[in-house]
Amino acid sequence: QVQLVEPGGCLVQPGGSLRLPCTASGFTFSSNFMSWYRQVPGKERELVASITSLGSGVNFADSVKGRFTISRDNTKNTVYLQMSSLKPEDTAVYYCHTRKWGVSYWGQGTQVTVSS
Repeated sequence: QVQLVEPGGCLVQPGGSLRLPCTASGFTFSSNFMSWYRQVPGKERELVASITSLGSGVNFADSVKGRFTISRDNTKNTVYLQMSSLKPEDTAVYYCHTRKWGVSYWGQGTQVTVSS
């Protein structure tokens, strides 16, 4: 079955950097569009970044443009979210996402806390 595995929670200081990996299994990773979302309590889950199957196209939310990048290694079935210049408002649970045959699959979520 489809599995998306993310690391445990992280605490980082404002202005710091963090790279989140998401390792996939159960589908042909190199054929799938991959995305990262985030969610804070009381708000809807929002799209942060996405990347096409071969990595040739990327897209970012306006709130993270210029600070976050997304990449993938299809030999390792892993997609990465590189976050830099982190702000307290980036604090959220971050989720890896893909779709297969019209069905959405989510990672378990990883708490990222930006605080001094």
